[in-house]
Amino acid sequence: MARPSRNDIRALAIQFAHEWANETSEKSEAQTFWTEFLALFGVNRRRSTAAFERDAHRASTGGRGTIDLLWPGMLLAEQKSAGQNLEKAMDQALDYVDSLADTELPRLIVVSDFANMHVLDLEDPEDVAEFPLANLPNEIDRFLFLAGYTTRRFEEEDAVNVQAAELLGNVYLELEKDGYVGEKLGAFIVRILFLLFGDSTGLWPRQAWGDFLRNRTSEDGSDLGMWLGRLFRVLNQPESKRSHNLDEDLAAFPYVNGGLFETNFEPPDTNRDMREHLLRATHFDWSRISPAIFGSMFQSVMNHDERRSLGAHYTTERNIMKVISALFLDDLKSEFEACGNSAAKLRNFHAKLRSLTFFDPACGCGNFLVIAYRELRQLEIALLHRLHGETVQQTLDLEAWRKIDVDQFFGIEIVEFPARIAETVLSVSLVEHQ
Repeated sequence: MARPSRNDIRALAIQFAHEWANETSEKSEAQTFWTEFLALFGVNRRRSTAAFERDAHRASTGGRGTIDLLWPGMLLAEQKSAGQNLEKAMDQALDYVDSLADTELPRLIVVSDFANMHVLDLEDPEDVAEFPLANLPNEIDRFLFLAGYTTRRFEEEDAVNVQAAELLGNVYLELEKDGYVGEKLGAFIVRILFLLFGDSTGLWPRQAWGDFLRNRTSEDGSDLGMWLGRLFRVLNQPESKRSHNLDEDLAAFPYVNGGLFETNFEPPDTNRDMREHLLRATHFDWSRISPAIFGSMFQSVMNHDERRSLGAHYTTERNIMKVISALFLDDLKSEFEACGNSAAKLRNFHAKLRSLTFFDPACGCGNFLVIAYRELRQLEIALLHRLHGETVQQTLDLEAWRKIDVDQFFGIEIVEFPARIAETVLSVSLVEHQ
């Protein structure tokens, strides 16, 4: 059986969860349940080494028993009838695992009573997932290795970025499907990202753009493109140059410098699905995403060859920190500490921070530049607290004191879209608003 795509696996999981929603009897249906479960991932149980009713003994008691399903090196499953205690079932499964040979140890242990699943990944024993069968499609990434995919464990913040990337990816794919492609699609998506981010981070009154979509565009989405095109033009106009008769809902948005909305292009034709995708995206808290790595994740949504491995092709913040710490950040922090409370030394060090230039010759979506900018700004804030003391707490405007600026950060990228992401994140200072 050929390996199905990630999208196909998720679609099959939806059907599987629906078909097994009302099953209760372990005795009559357990083997069919797990045969069909493996089939979700393109695994023919008869042609694999997975076997039912594998003889085993309980390590804790020495008694004999059987493992409901064992696929050596991959999966151990214990099936119970509806309502039975799955915590005890997991203890039973772990008892069996202790008696297996090293070559047979599974990566995953799954116990189920049809209505619910408990999952333990032995590569990360602290990660125990418990969810109803109806949620299997949302948990499918836990099982992708069964289909032969190489998976990477996400940190908590990575999961937030994956969710955000998939939300924006739905908008991208809807437009692409309708033939809206090329440079204008890339520019459009970057603008949408900015609007989503602005709705969550105080660039304007919270959810102003989401409310604008809900209240001013028709439910069938037919006028959505027209309204977005109008909003883009307004965002590129200083308030002093706007018409006095400008629609109040449009006038509520500030002028955005940096050239993000400067180029005029025909907005897409839109429909109900497009509007629904955008509205769903406005419900997400975009202030939680990491501008440093979100761009790379979203880029994988757009790349046909990478969509099945979303999030696998970027450098984590942790690894970026390892690089920049060794290159310059540790030395700068040591120099800052050496300044002590000397105002003269602190001012000289502040001037040095302003004189530094940072360059990434293959910047991609700007991950390294964004993290470097963020860390320099945090160092500067610590410096300002030490230099000005309580005065920092009494002012709402640090602009008169700050020296670090995005114009100290440069990058080269041969592909246009990731360069636009990098430019947007830095030029409109999304990190600054977070």
